[in-house]
Amino acid sequence: MKLDPEVLRYMTKEEFRILTAVEMGHKNHEFVPFPLVESIAALKRHSIRDVISTLCKNKLLYRSNQKYEGFKLTYLGYDFLALHALVKRGAITGVGGRMGVGKESDIHLCRNADGRVFVLKLHRL
Repeated sequence: MKLDPEVLRYMTKEEFRILTAVEMGHKNHEFVPFPLVESIAALKRHSIRDVISTLCKNKLLYRSNQKYEGFKLTYLGYDFLALHALVKRGAITGVGGRMGVGKESDIHLCRNADGRVFVLKLHRL
């Protein structure tokens, strides 16, 4: 799975809210049921369905319909949540393109508020 800076750039706060709700639901569930995601995210039902379908299309969430409709964060979803936390903290203002690819990690260029360019290493599992 590749980190796409364009997807990260245009993600809405509702999408991050859904990702956070699924992460919080992982405390007690492997696949977080839709009603729990809905109650934690506190968004309207019809907008949640649209946002979840977008997140599944971008491979940030995995949907399971075995016994109930449940969702699981993918590793890429966890990476996006971590990058969002770094952006909110002010450590990163932008993520650039991929600088290199190794057998276990991807290396991206980043920029902080001072304009300094540094490297972000994302491990693939």
